[in-house]
Amino acid sequence: MRYGLIGEKLGHSYSKEIHESISDYEYEIHPISKEDFDSFMTEKPFEAINVTIPYKEKVIPYLDGLDENARSIGAVNTIVNENGKYIGHNTDFSGFIYMIKKHNIQIKDKKVLVLGKGGASKAIIAALKSLGAGSIIIVYYKESSGCVTYDECKRIHSDADIIVNTTPVGMFPDIDSSPIDITDYPACSAVLDVIYNPLHTKLIKQAESLGITFSGGLEMLVAQAVYASEYFKKTRLYDNEKDYSILIDKLTEEISGLLS
Repeated sequence: MRYGLIGEKLGHSYSKEIHESISDYEYEIHPISKEDFDSFMTEKPFEAINVTIPYKEKVIPYLDGLDENARSIGAVNTIVNENGKYIGHNTDFSGFIYMIKKHNIQIKDKKVLVLGKGGASKAIIAALKSLGAGSIIIVYYKESSGCVTYDECKRIHSDADIIVNTTPVGMFPDIDSSPIDITDYPACSAVLDVIYNPLHTKLIKQAESLGITFSGGLEMLVAQAVYASEYFKKTRLYDNEKDYSILIDKLTEEISGLLS
């Protein structure tokens, strides 16, 4: 495998279609069990890869270095062989910011709930901080340091402005589940879900029914893939944001058609 994606369960992935539409390389979907993960990362039989659940943090000890962004986040979703050194990057950060800007969601001084504390949440928390969030509350399904439980959150933070789901709750095939009831948060003005399959999770459908600004995760997925492809090919695709937006919108529409 020269280029591709590793993760534990990848049957739902559309990364191959996205990457092969961006550039001229072949991109492989490569599921890896937890038992095989160590040998794969020790051998590193690739030129550049993307990394998804549950390995965004687990890959770090196997790398020769991290860029400043990945180091500050503490999670990696892109690894590139740079002159024999395997370097970790994080394009989830930029992909999430693209989604925020696309929907004109104002983060500055807002109270934001981040559901989940995995590798994806770390990039999103870093992005929210960079955009000036007033406070960021990490919500977890059980008691954990630095987090609140869902019951505590409903009781203490019902005034939250924005909800971001980084958990897999609601992902295909578990499409009838939702991590949170938005009606418990009457001040909520925007809901973002990093899940892209289905296009509209139960959480997103509820936001839509309540007239709240929303976005599913497909735009973030496509945007981070575009930025990752630049690391793969070691070159920028465009000189201006407009051309990036045109490409991301085009690919998002194409993948939406596959998911519909």
